[in-house]
Order: sequence, then structure tokens, then C-alpha cells
Amino acid sequence: MKILVTNDDGIFSPGIKALARAMSELGEVYVVAPDVEQSAVGHGITVRRPLRFKHTAAAGLDPIPAYRVDGTPADCVVLGVHLLGKPDLVVSGINLGVNLGLDLTHSGTVAGAIEGTSIGVPSIAFSLDIGSRAEMDFEPGAAEAVRIARWVTEHGLPDKVFLNVNFPVNPPKGVRITELSTHHYEDSVVERVDPNGVPYYWIAGKPTGSEDPGTDLWAVRQGYTSITPISLDLAAHDFMPVLRQAFEGS
Repeated sequence: MKILVTNDDGIFSPGIKALARAMSELGEVYVVAPDVEQSAVGHGITVRRPLRFKHTAAAGLDPIPAYRVDGTPADCVVLGVHLLGKPDLVVSGINLGVNLGLDLTHSGTVAGAIEGTSIGVPSIAFSLDIGSRAEMDFEPGAAEAVRIARWVTEHGLPDKVFLNVNFPVNPPKGVRITELSTHHYEDSVVERVDPNGVPYYWIAGKPTGSEDPGTDLWAVRQGYTSITPISLDLAAHDFMPVLRQAFEGS
């Protein structure tokens, strides 16, 4: 079995090292990841400039082959599939920080799983709540990731569905299958002035959201691993009859 590992924190992130080494228990692993951090780039694909794809021994993953790309996580999956062969599983992470609720569309880590799913490969995104800890322990999450990935390889996933997995800051008490919360970043814009007197702007924000029982935010805050199945079918099927009645008969 071939497993493609990617992330959005960059090829030198400790999270991707822990995930890649853990996945070696299941099969042949190769890593294709951004050469620098690509957090919050979403599901972007680079189409207006060429991309570089380079073997990187300095990633510290030997004997696992590792390649870096000067692009997005989605770029990494595209190039990894086309240059190294279609894998049996795509895993993305382990991200330094949670990817929960409504902020999934910003996440480059989640985008790696979206791209894998879009080309028909079972895919999983993994993220770790780092809280305010200076020292991050990826090993409990990596061990849990192997268990989840093994289940996926044995049972598969529905068409157009991937798993979004978030680990709590401490070793998990168990697993909860969850819905998406309202977790998101409450945006604010900070205006500053450069030395030439020209204003420039930072988009900033702080995480917020309600911890409703049964949601991903609630599970992680309660010390559980959250697994949320995410569908790429974004159509609002329940609303279609209303629109049909309003427009198709006119």
C-alpha cells in the first residue's frame, strides 16, 4: 500500500515527521509537502507560475523519501500523484493547531485531504490542539492516526467524503464522532502605515465558537479525539425544491 503524506506547516514540521513515521507501519510512505509554511491558504492551486519539486534529504525523514514543493498543499498532492504514482491513501498533517468548524475552508491541511478526495483517493486530515504549550507531543496523535488510517484502508470511505480529525492538547480519553461546530476566526483588520506614509493592512482574528455537545469543538475541549466526516458535495439539497418552485416554473 502506498501512502502520500502532506501538510501545510512545511516539510520541516515535527508534525509531518511524526505522521509519516507512524504511517510506515501501514505501508510504503512518501512525503510531498510545501517548502515553507502554507497555513490558511485553503484549497489553492498554483496555475500562473511553474512549480519546483525537489527531493529533500534535510527533512530528516530517511529512509522515507521526502520532496518539497514551492506551492500549496493541494499542489503537493497533485504533483505527488502525477510524479510518484497514485497512492492508496492520502493523509495530511499533523497540523500545529486545530482545524474545526467553519474555518475548515481556510485550512491548507484540510485542503490536502480535499485534493486527495477529489481525485478518488481515501483521505484524512489530522490536526493537534497545541493550546499554549511550548512543547508539542505528537506521538499520542500519531498512534491514533494509524488506528484511524488502518480502519479507512480496510473499510474505505463513501464517494466524495474525507475525515477531518482533531486531537486534544493532552493524550485523548477516547474518540467521538462529531458534527461541525461554529468554530471560526472572528476577523479584524489592523491598519498600519509604512515608512513612506502609505497605509497597509493585517487581517487578524481570534478563534471563537460555541461548544455545543456533539460538535468537534466540544469533543476536543473535553479531551477526546474528534472525527468528522466531511462531504465535498456542497449543494444545499434541502433548499433545491424551494428554488425549483420559484424559478423553473416561471
